[in-house]
Amino acid sequence: MRRVVSVYLPTWPTDRLRARARSSKNRRGRLGSGSAPDADEPPDKPFVIASTGAQRVITAVDMAAHRLGLRRGIPLAHARAMVPDLTVADAADPEADAEGLHQLALWALRYSPMVAVDPPDGLWIDITGASHLVGGERPLLDDLVGRLAGMGVASRAAVAGTPGAANAIARFGHCPVCIVDDALEVVSTLPLAALRLPPEMAMELRRLGFETIGDLEATPRAPLAHRFGSLPGRRLDQVFGRIAEPIVPVVATEAVQARRSLVEPISTAEALQAVIVALVTDLSEQLEQRGLGARTLDLLWHRVDGTMQAIRVGTAKPVRSAAHLIRLLAERVDKVDPGFGIEAAILTATLAEPLTAEEVGRLLAAGADLVPTDDTASIAGLVDVLGNRIGHNRLYRCAPVESDVPERSVIRIPALAPPVPTGWPTQWPRPGRLLSPPEPIETLALMPDHPPMAFTWRGVRRLIKRADGPERIHGEWWRRDRETAAARDYYAVEDHAGERFWLYRSWEGSPDIGPMRWFIHGLFG
Repeated sequence: MRRVVSVYLPTWPTDRLRARARSSKNRRGRLGSGSAPDADEPPDKPFVIASTGAQRVITAVDMAAHRLGLRRGIPLAHARAMVPDLTVADAADPEADAEGLHQLALWALRYSPMVAVDPPDGLWIDITGASHLVGGERPLLDDLVGRLAGMGVASRAAVAGTPGAANAIARFGHCPVCIVDDALEVVSTLPLAALRLPPEMAMELRRLGFETIGDLEATPRAPLAHRFGSLPGRRLDQVFGRIAEPIVPVVATEAVQARRSLVEPISTAEALQAVIVALVTDLSEQLEQRGLGARTLDLLWHRVDGTMQAIRVGTAKPVRSAAHLIRLLAERVDKVDPGFGIEAAILTATLAEPLTAEEVGRLLAAGADLVPTDDTASIAGLVDVLGNRIGHNRLYRCAPVESDVPERSVIRIPALAPPVPTGWPTQWPRPGRLLSPPEPIETLALMPDHPPMAFTWRGVRRLIKRADGPERIHGEWWRRDRETAAARDYYAVEDHAGERFWLYRSWEGSPDIGPMRWFIHGLFG
């Protein structure tokens, strides 16, 4: 099922100029040119863009000015009377806004190989088959909106099954970040302006009594087409997915790329894999000439009906081994819907980095039929395969940290990260699985400072056969004052079924008079 993100930038012209002003303090801005406010001005100071000429009117406002009641079309003199400390840019620069939007689309290629500009103030991102690489649709949207906010760009985003539905919900929906599975019910309640009709046509339809998209959808098509042409019906079909609405993705001009135009359309898995082999071979040669390795590959299949299918794969380290890249792409062939046939394919190394000295050594060893002795190299292929199936952010390994508190003594690091100099503790056994957070238990003990004879966890009572401890661990007083008098007594216990658990007694002040509670913190394998 197709999934498309629409990103709406309600104050893009003013946000672009503010971002350019901040970046120009240290280096030349990347979001286009134009007159910009002072970089030292506070971000909450109202800022507008006004036209030039005898009768100057506001053409764009930022969020601070919008909250003060300023809108597009208001005369500048009227606006200055309402907000005396208003910052005004000389004139709008549509060309710079369009160039900045194109640069933003290239930046958004980190989320999907199919990113298109939705002028004048939006983007489309086709995340079909790509959202799992970042943990799902919700983490993708949260990361996207958060990164834009960090750049000083206000945004709203929505995910739906069609570009038209996503566009309508992002601009006229009730939440800044929306994920919609069934767009029919949601879109039907939105106003006619959400259909992307010309303003004059939308106004004329409102005069006839049409207020929402649902009202227009319930109207017979023939009278509608006779008076307004085919555009309203086509927009309705695009919103509800009855006809396709292709998007034209942006492509970085400096990206390493391989293309294949086919004599006849193809549709079988074997034919698609043969094209993959040819494309990867060409791409690997180009990467070798530039001394680069691929980190992200995007493969776009152009269908005969004008739509596209996309495959995205990533690697944990720069790679240009053709066999490895072919395997990663071939595993995703079953996700491609060829439709009536595929007539062209484009493979792009969206992210390429210089090869490390270790990787170059492995390539030389492979050319000399030598077996690499690096353990990291032996699992790199497996990490890439699993990462493209479930997402690279879900693959990690654990590394020790110098801390006596168990939950602080281990961190997650990337699967192929270099070794951490701190070694694992060996003087005391540690369970293979820690519970986060530790769960309270009910215990029965002969003496307060003795190990328990039995405990109840998750409604199951367990009799303890053996126990080892206590191991006293004090709080880290340099982190928080409340840990100065806190401590835990840990016990490794085994029940009559042979299962082993890691329990602790928590107390503050003195183990004899302070309050004590029992918890289970881990399970031994």
